Amino acid sequence: MKKFIIAITALGLLGGAVAHAKTNPAKDLKDVRAYFFKKFPGVPLQEYANGIYGVNAGRRVEWESTMEFPPSEPGVDAGKALYNKYKGAFAKCFGNGAGKGMRQNYPKYDAKTGDIVTFEGAINSCLKKNGQKPLGWKKGKLAAMSAYMASTSNGKAINVKVPNNKKALAWYERGKKHFYAKRGQLNLSCANCHIGSAGGQIRGNILSPALGQVSHFPVYRKKWESGGKGVMGGFGTLHRRYGGCNKQVRAKPFKAQSDEYKALEYFHTYMSNGIKVNAPGVRQ
Repeated sequence: MKKFIIAITALGLLGGAVAHAKTNPAKDLKDVRAYFFKKFPGVPLQEYANGIYGVNAGRRVEWESTMEFPPSEPGVDAGKALYNKYKGAFAKCFGNGAGKGMRQNYPKYDAKTGDIVTFEGAINSCLKKNGQKPLGWKKGKLAAMSAYMASTSNGKAINVKVPNNKKALAWYERGKKHFYAKRGQLNLSCANCHIGSAGGQIRGNILSPALGQVSHFPVYRKKWESGGKGVMGGFGTLHRRYGGCNKQVRAKPFKAQSDEYKALEYFHTYMSNGIKVNAPGVRQ
């Protein structure tokens, strides 16, 4: 196990032309799956969409009880109403689907701009193009609307593409490097917690596996319920969660939709390819 972590960490820290020559996203995905299948024998791939509740029987009982009446439902309804307000704009940007049933394909590499487009990025870009004011990136209206739109993809397998070209591979490698690089006063990486220590306990919480983490975002967290925004207050985007993780290891977070977080999301989501969307998740 330690040899595996050391090997993939070393690969993640390579840069430039050497990294491009050795970049193999498909192999990375295969290796990460193999690692978790060995760490949690008998847990089916699709169970990873449920985070810690897919690998910890005790916590699953509590979660199943909560999900009988999901606290996220009023916020999803509010997100749907907001979506209907902008549906005409989304039809112009996203085509016939108007943004529904598309979450599983994001983030995307845009060959025209050489940029990574996240789902929330595509939503706000569409609003701006159609004369609407973009929404706040991390919580509130955008998170609730994105949660509703993501829910229309539930049951569809995540299918993020990494084209075999220099710019796309550079984005992927940047995200991979971010995932395995240690940071903050606690000197921890994403991989330390969510690969090496996945399933372990920290401050009374269980650390979730990296595999499948993105499948249920935007997520509804009980600790966010008191943050205002009415029924939409408990929602947060993936970039909100990235910022929170950085703070927990006492590192300065990057801005939501920064290149750092877009690259991280690109790599992070690719590692969950094949797992079905299950949004919005309800977490502690």
